[in-house]
Amino acid sequence: MSAPKDGWVSSFSFLLFCASSIPTWGSASLLQELSPQEYFSSLQAGRASLAYFSHNVSPGAQPFLEQIGNSAEALQDYGISVVKVNCPKEDVSRYCGKENALRKAYLFRGNVLIREFPTDALFDVNSIVANVLFALLFNEVKYVETLADLQNIENTLKGRSNMVFAYVPATGTAEHRAVMEVAFVYGTVHQFVLTTEATLLKDTGNDEPDVSSARLLFCHCQQATDLAQPCRRTAMEQALTMLNIHRHLKLMGAPLVTEVAEDPEKVSTVHLQLGLPLVFILSQKETYEADKRTAEFVAWQLLGKAGVALLSRDLVDLNILLRSNVALKTPDEGVPIKYLVLEDTDEVITLVEDKNKVEQIQEDEEEEEDEEEKENNNQDIQDDQVVEAISRDKKRELPLEQILVLTEETFHSTLLDSAWTVVLFYASWEAVSLAVLRSYTEVADLLKGTQGVLLSRVNCWDWPGVCTKENVTQFPTIRIYEKGERSVMYNGMWGTEELTSFIMLSRVSCPLKLATIEEAEGYLRGEFPSELSSYHHTSVLGVFSTATSEAREAFKEAGNILSGHVTMGMYFEDDALALSRKYAVSPPALLLARSGGQSVEGITLSKQSAQDMVQMIRYELLEVFPEITVQNLPRYLELRKPFLILFSDGVIGQMESEEMLKLAKGRPWQAFVACWLNLKKTPVGRGVLKTYFATTPSLPVLVWVNLHAGGQVFKFPSEQAIAEMNILSWLEKLKAGLEIPSSTLSEEDWKPPLPAYDFLQMMETAVPELPPHTSHRRGDVPERCPPESPGGDTAVREEPSLETKAEKVGSPGRDLRGTAPRLAAREKQGKRHSEL
Repeated sequence: MSAPKDGWVSSFSFLLFCASSIPTWGSASLLQELSPQEYFSSLQAGRASLAYFSHNVSPGAQPFLEQIGNSAEALQDYGISVVKVNCPKEDVSRYCGKENALRKAYLFRGNVLIREFPTDALFDVNSIVANVLFALLFNEVKYVETLADLQNIENTLKGRSNMVFAYVPATGTAEHRAVMEVAFVYGTVHQFVLTTEATLLKDTGNDEPDVSSARLLFCHCQQATDLAQPCRRTAMEQALTMLNIHRHLKLMGAPLVTEVAEDPEKVSTVHLQLGLPLVFILSQKETYEADKRTAEFVAWQLLGKAGVALLSRDLVDLNILLRSNVALKTPDEGVPIKYLVLEDTDEVITLVEDKNKVEQIQEDEEEEEDEEEKENNNQDIQDDQVVEAISRDKKRELPLEQILVLTEETFHSTLLDSAWTVVLFYASWEAVSLAVLRSYTEVADLLKGTQGVLLSRVNCWDWPGVCTKENVTQFPTIRIYEKGERSVMYNGMWGTEELTSFIMLSRVSCPLKLATIEEAEGYLRGEFPSELSSYHHTSVLGVFSTATSEAREAFKEAGNILSGHVTMGMYFEDDALALSRKYAVSPPALLLARSGGQSVEGITLSKQSAQDMVQMIRYELLEVFPEITVQNLPRYLELRKPFLILFSDGVIGQMESEEMLKLAKGRPWQAFVACWLNLKKTPVGRGVLKTYFATTPSLPVLVWVNLHAGGQVFKFPSEQAIAEMNILSWLEKLKAGLEIPSSTLSEEDWKPPLPAYDFLQMMETAVPELPPHTSHRRGDVPERCPPESPGGDTAVREEPSLETKAEKVGSPGRDLRGTAPRLAAREKQGKRHSEL
């Protein structure tokens, strides 16, 4: 049986669903309560929602509401929202008006009704999740009632795809839910078929099936190229739980027989990883074909129970008896491989099956312990949000195939091979490094195929010498090297969009020298260079005459500082005076082109030092009336000015926008920051409002807050229109002290909820023979290993002598370079289900 490529893809996706999920709506109830108008206006195309319409909750409907509320969290993992729609008494519409309609729940995709469910069919969380997914996955899960229907599906799949056939005694059970949840992940890889007909289970070949228990069969139809050839079927012997089904499908996707040409002690397969033994059929050149057929026969008999490998004696030097023909490797660590002499294949099968029966109880206990350990890990309290997020999502594997791993041997040669090499210096055990690594993989995907750009990474824990020579003093650090020489360090936000923009802008000289006035005009229009038109909004052009060489040199230095963050051009040809006069300035001057050259502003350079120019350019690039987001907030906080913020539930109206823009443009120089915040785009703004006010005010609301002096919060009167004159009058009252603040922000320090670890005290306790506070000379301090989880100390070692000594002596785990992150990528990334 060949392993389908998508089998490994789906196994990774499935692990994401089995791992602890990160809720997006906090700890509050996920069951929304909306009016009919609010509900239908909130429906989004392609997004599914389960709605229950009710005038008032009768005592008989209360149990149903409790169950549907409990199912909201489970359905959220699949992108399905759960809503209770409160119908007004006078509403006589389709969903609110009829009494029988109020006894149903409705499943919508967008504004299209998919299915109606009687409330008595949704009696618990299992039935709700199972039935909702069953309705949505109508293409992935086929329901059959007769053997003819099942055979028709099999014939359609032969030579193309495999089939997963499941029997459940009734729909809405825990087993039904497990099948549906697995189908959600594997539905694009295998065809799922479901039935509740006991007679059909008997017709599939089960002589005396227990119709009271659910069953699952994996049908190997992909190998049946002839319509007359039946699909092989492999039954799952374990109970139908989500983890057991996933485990079974993973085993079915593994190679039927693995051919190996190395020491069996070093061989690792998916069977060993899942706690199953691996049987080696020992072969030699003369009997290879016969041994291969024997191995395939044994593999089909042991499918789902053990793995089978074909080991060639000619390629591996084994110190064993020549008459040995079978070897057995168990998943237990420290247990040597048993080399046996067996008479026939029945003995091989009996050996494995008997062993499985003896160890079944032990395996079940280990699975329960693993589940308890996962639950305990998820309940750990972390004093850092990044550490908590990484710890909670630590099972997630990242697609790192497009990011080159650099070592001491390959670092410098790689920098010389590519025009632009982006290097992420990180520590594999440090939480922020792992968080940035996720953004970095997304950047690699966006820049895939970009000419001359290579994305790479250096694990500073594995290669401290490289990081020391490159003067990396903090984790993570990103630098861009131009042909191994000049490097630019990134110091912005760690988001995917910001990183991508920085990399692309860094490829262009800053400042970019423009040779003709036509090039300068094209640069102001955003046409030059064309490949960067989508990565910036404002172009800065420095215009200099031949007599302003000092200002020109300062502008070049400013460009080096702002490289990667700003698009800067420079024009200093003989006709520079004519270009500057066109925009009513004299050299040296800056021309700022906003919105693709639609608006060009000329600014005379009165201060000609590089730092003054950097400060001026950064300030001028700020928007007059910006929308505040998580990404740009730090830039405006650096101004240390009061904020006049218009909070809006969506895009602000045209009138409010025009009035606020007039106010912002006419404000006294550097008086305050006039801005607005879209709560739909930046939901964290709702938390800000809750901090400002005891009760959340109606939107839009205009707020004045000075975070840097007193922290007083003032609310613009809601009865007044948001107009320039009204706001100015209100600000004058604030200045005169005639307004009472709505609240005052606390001046208390933000401290972690848990005390810091005293690692030195821990070391002294663990090693009592060492006197406390023993002093060491530089270079004599033993190197300490990193914490096993991201929750430990993330301090960077700063003394080069420590790394030097570590490289000479060898620290624990040094021979396993590259394995510390436990976040390695597989060859294929799991496909996300596109149905929802």
